[in-house]
Amino acid sequence: MMIRRMFRGALTALLLMVSVAMMAAPDAKAGKALFLNQCATCHAKDMKTKLTGPALAGVEDRWSAFPRTELYAWIRNSQALVAKGHPRAVAVFNENNKSVMTSFPNIKDEEIENILAYISEAAKPQVAVADKNATSTKKEESGTSWWYWVLFLTLGGLVLIMTRVISYLHQLTEVRSGNTDAKRRTLADLLTSRGVISFLVFLLVVLGMFTTVNNAISMSRQQGYKPTQPIKFSHAIHAGQQKIDCQYCHDGARRSKHSIIPAANTCMNCHKAVKVGTQTGTSEITKIFASIGYDPNTDTYIANYDQRKENEVAALYKKWIGSQVKASNDKASAGEMNAIADQQWEDIKTSLTHANKPNVAGPIEWVRVHNLPDHAYFNHAQHVTVGKVACQKCHGKVEEMEVLGQFSPLSMGWCVNCHRQTEVQFKDNDYYKTYARYHDELNKGEREKVTVEDIGGLECQKCHY
Repeated sequence: MMIRRMFRGALTALLLMVSVAMMAAPDAKAGKALFLNQCATCHAKDMKTKLTGPALAGVEDRWSAFPRTELYAWIRNSQALVAKGHPRAVAVFNENNKSVMTSFPNIKDEEIENILAYISEAAKPQVAVADKNATSTKKEESGTSWWYWVLFLTLGGLVLIMTRVISYLHQLTEVRSGNTDAKRRTLADLLTSRGVISFLVFLLVVLGMFTTVNNAISMSRQQGYKPTQPIKFSHAIHAGQQKIDCQYCHDGARRSKHSIIPAANTCMNCHKAVKVGTQTGTSEITKIFASIGYDPNTDTYIANYDQRKENEVAALYKKWIGSQVKASNDKASAGEMNAIADQQWEDIKTSLTHANKPNVAGPIEWVRVHNLPDHAYFNHAQHVTVGKVACQKCHGKVEEMEVLGQFSPLSMGWCVNCHRQTEVQFKDNDYYKTYARYHDELNKGEREKVTVEDIGGLECQKCHY
């Protein structure tokens, strides 16, 4: 019997090794897509920061003492392993305050390996590469303006010299013609002459027309626009320090025309655990709680929240704010706690209510920053999913912005220039398989690149339909 069991065990291990060997090499790129869709809700993208779930860097090493199949089982249904008393599963469960991990019963072994490959790759230290183009652009911008002034002053000097020369030649011509009393015209005489005045009037008309047309073209453009939002949301903290992927909050960018502004329930995925801000304490996060009806005192959503009276809601959130003031400063008096709570509640009301919305309950009314004209069509999914365009290309380094502002002009000329210069990513992109001729030309070396312009990116009906 013992020999038979050993044989069965050896056979099982051999079959497992064969299945692993036959499995395709892990694809970190495919793993990234799976991670962002299924794991990024609770786990940090940098793999080193703890969010709702633990940091995932080194997860394979932490499970190396156990068979690979048990790691698969943990990812598929962690609570099943905890119920069986698995030592590693129980340890992870306890280390994370017994937070229940979402089950993925249908995920395949190959998909798990792809995710693990991406985790391993993302956890590696990233070498910062200087943006040579940005540096050179700044140098060009700083070096161009003073050249304009040099050119302007040089031309001005040449005009004065030519004026004096013309005046001298005019006097010389008059003398040779017999007019011995001819005098050289002064600079004032020349500047007030009919010809000069006519030219200045013409120049003013041209400049006026240019300014009018230019301002008309720029109408409604808001480059640099940074409106005050109802909640002081910092992209520098969320996208920069916490490394939250843009598409986690703006989920529509990868699948629809609009990137969408996230609803408060998206915020609550993290802020059920993170209740006090690192910079603003309770003042801003409590606005999220008040808008959606979440009671941070009891970690529950308030039943019939939209029907509650204001004084009842105010008492609830003032209690929460006061408790956090006391927790951060145990020497704070009751008067100090009440004063801070009253002040923050008034700010909550100011931010979440207005004449047409008298109650704090309800959606957060964010102020729109980017707004294209109605006659211009733009599709985020076409650029993000198909074109593989990074968010920073149009929106700037959002991960460094404390207050979000419009980075690009979003003008027609700006879009057209981008389509002329941007290279289409044909490699490993099924969307562009139909462009057989371009693929052949690239493979034969007859073409170095394909731009958006080459595939019809400048056709009027693409954006104006």
